[in-house]
Amino acid sequence: MLELCKNVLSRVCFDRKLFARELAKSVRYLKGDELKQLHDWCLKQFSRRYRELIDKTFLQVGVA
Repeated sequence: MLELCKNVLSRVCFDRKLFARELAKSVRYLKGDELKQLHDWCLKQFSRRYRELIDKTFLQVGVA
């Protein structure tokens, strides 16, 4: 499931609204270590564009 989430986020990163929606879905689907891995991956891949969005989304689920 983690790889699917990464794939989807990579495909929608051109649009802020789509990225935010898919990131929120991904955070709901994943648990535990996969959630932490997604957080780290998102920061590595998209922090230039979406740092505040990533931080806000993961803060809501207690991953930071």
